[in-house]
Amino acid sequence: MRVKVLSRNPDDYVRETKLDLQRVPRNYDPALHPFEVAREYVRALNATKLERVFAKPFLSSLDGHRDGVNCMAKHPKSLSTVLSGACDGEVKIWNLTKRQCIRTIQAHEGFVRGMCARFCGTSFFTVGDDKTIKQWKMESPEYGEEEEPVHTILGKTVYTGIDHHWKEPVFATCGHQVDIWDEQRTSPKCSLTWGFDSISSVKFNPIETYLLGSCASDRNIVLYDIRKSTPLKKVILNMRTNTLCWNPMEAFIFTAANEDYNLYTFDMRFLESPVMVHMDHVSAVLDVDYSPTGKEFVSASFDKSIRIFPVDKGHSREVYHTKRMQHVITVKWTSDNKYILCGSDEMNIRLWKANASEKLGVLAPREKAAMNYNQKLKEKFQFHPQIRRIAQHRHLPKSIYCQIKEQRIMREARRRKELNRRKHSKPGSVPFVPERKKHIVAVVK
Repeated sequence: MRVKVLSRNPDDYVRETKLDLQRVPRNYDPALHPFEVAREYVRALNATKLERVFAKPFLSSLDGHRDGVNCMAKHPKSLSTVLSGACDGEVKIWNLTKRQCIRTIQAHEGFVRGMCARFCGTSFFTVGDDKTIKQWKMESPEYGEEEEPVHTILGKTVYTGIDHHWKEPVFATCGHQVDIWDEQRTSPKCSLTWGFDSISSVKFNPIETYLLGSCASDRNIVLYDIRKSTPLKKVILNMRTNTLCWNPMEAFIFTAANEDYNLYTFDMRFLESPVMVHMDHVSAVLDVDYSPTGKEFVSASFDKSIRIFPVDKGHSREVYHTKRMQHVITVKWTSDNKYILCGSDEMNIRLWKANASEKLGVLAPREKAAMNYNQKLKEKFQFHPQIRRIAQHRHLPKSIYCQIKEQRIMREARRRKELNRRKHSKPGSVPFVPERKKHIVAVVK
């Protein structure tokens, strides 16, 4: 005869002290929980609703400029320091933790067209409408010392942009042509040109640091190699590209902000068609900047909004706007991946959370665990219609909402016209052109 004896260990259910949490036995066998999915669905629905309730992305406004903010630069070593240049030639250095301006420089006469910090963070460079390149110390001058640039280079034409090499004392400027400068010299090491129009933006690759990309007003995106001192190749789009930004994690990927309301993510090895077309803005896209993870980027547009796009998605996951915000000219994603800064026409720099519903400050371990659990639940049920509808819903300004509706009607009309033309034409005479190839005119090597 076999007898089974029940044995219970008091350590499994008895608290050591009265302050401990009650220990509850749990059986993780899914067969014993027939309503597990239904229960998790309700939790995911509640988590999604709460995410929208707590979505308050706007943090503060840094005001102090007396004209529109035209460009910004991040400090490479300090998370709390950011630089901004305005249309009246004024440069301000901000402390983001105190949310106040710590230094003001009257750098140029006319617009500050571009600015960048040196890779070591000891100085920064500015270019303006007065045809000068100026290098400034990052630290404030001593008591009694005048605010003067370390170096000033007088050029022959107006410079429209500047960017510094990520590892060497070399920087590039653009305007009538792309010039590569050594910090110790007053004349460029080499000048690169391909075409005759003015160049609006130039950017060094953060990984393959000898690569350089530029955007010209004749609709070109040109890639250069500073070791060869010649252009590599260029892609011509239907409309002008305002600026580009390299992915900090994938060496060959860059995203271009275009006048035709779209952004194009390219692989520089295969420029015949973009990897992805990002379409949500309803006006010209003026600036773009990648997150440090390389998985997302933020874009600034003339339609008075900024949008956050995943790299592999054609539509934005987030749109930020305020009633007072006018045309957004420049945007930056901070190096800790938590905040976004944007500068606009009406003289303000705005600070936003990169994740709209993220709780700021120190989190308790149980809060972290609950947040991770809710995140996994939302990922698990993200394609369920009800949860998807709540997660994707955004309130938009009336102007943007009406333009989106109008563009949808125009797209549908174009599609219907193409279908009718194909139906009443000889088979094969009207080819199918994929969306990714519609916007590319030519690739020249």
